[in-house]
Amino acid sequence: MAEPVEPFTTKSDYAYTTVREKILSGEFTPGQVLNQATLARAIGISTTPLREGLRRLKSEGLVELDAHRDARVTELTAEEARDLLELRGALDPLAVALAARRRTEDDVRHLRAALRGLRPLRRDPGVEDLVAHRRFHAALYRASHNALLIATLDGLWDKTDRYRRFGLEAGRPDDERERTAAEHRELVEHVVAGDADAAADVMRRHVSGSLGAKAASRLGGVDPRAE
Repeated sequence: MAEPVEPFTTKSDYAYTTVREKILSGEFTPGQVLNQATLARAIGISTTPLREGLRRLKSEGLVELDAHRDARVTELTAEEARDLLELRGALDPLAVALAARRRTEDDVRHLRAALRGLRPLRRDPGVEDLVAHRRFHAALYRASHNALLIATLDGLWDKTDRYRRFGLEAGRPDDERERTAAEHRELVEHVVAGDADAAADVMRRHVSGSLGAKAASRLGGVDPRAE
């Protein structure tokens, strides 16, 4: 889930951001039909800027548009879950390895503050929990000081949020929640210590055991025998 955004410059920006947040937060569920006239009234705008916002969401793969007046939230798929997992498995370790080499005192301060704000995600997490989780990983990404990598991982994070919710539906045993919390602490320790190899190793384990990985397995996008 994304951090709060700056004030909107146009009504289409408002429509895009509002509907996008509702999709990524799970308020609009995969496969849900969105009547454009009803939705426009609900968020207080006309259908023209709403359609513009929906076209942007279509380009991101979050909605499908038909020839009439409805939109549909894109379904979760095994293929997308697998693709997201493969990309994060390659890029997240790179980001923390770079962070261990390039982190500044300001980065370290933000990492430690973000870690203090983390709580294990519940089965039905609140917005504040998702934002805290996002803030922690964003602090790791920013510490890499690679603008293209940061932008890419930010986009992947947003698309993965829907799959995280799906992964949470299966429940999480206490030992899994504790393992995830320990990995968060280890990531900060290794980045602060400047140990790029150790940070990358922990992140590989973190991604392979993540909620996105659980979602990919549930959808059939990952063969457990290949883990």
